[in-house]
Amino acid sequence: MVWLLRRCVNCRKYTLSREKCPYCNGEVRVPHPPKSSIYDKYREYRRRMREIAKADSGLG
Repeated sequence: MVWLLRRCVNCRKYTLSREKCPYCNGEVRVPHPPKSSIYDKYREYRRRMREIAKADSGLG
């Protein structure tokens, strides 16, 4: 699926530009969260990676 709407990281305005924000020349990103499913076959791997990253950073 192609996302048309983008949001500036700096000024938080929405735009259709894919390159840079036309208002402040900042970086733009897709504002929508990734899709999730309870039947996701990779959820266990992501959970383990989060735990490892948390332990490595000393937060856990």
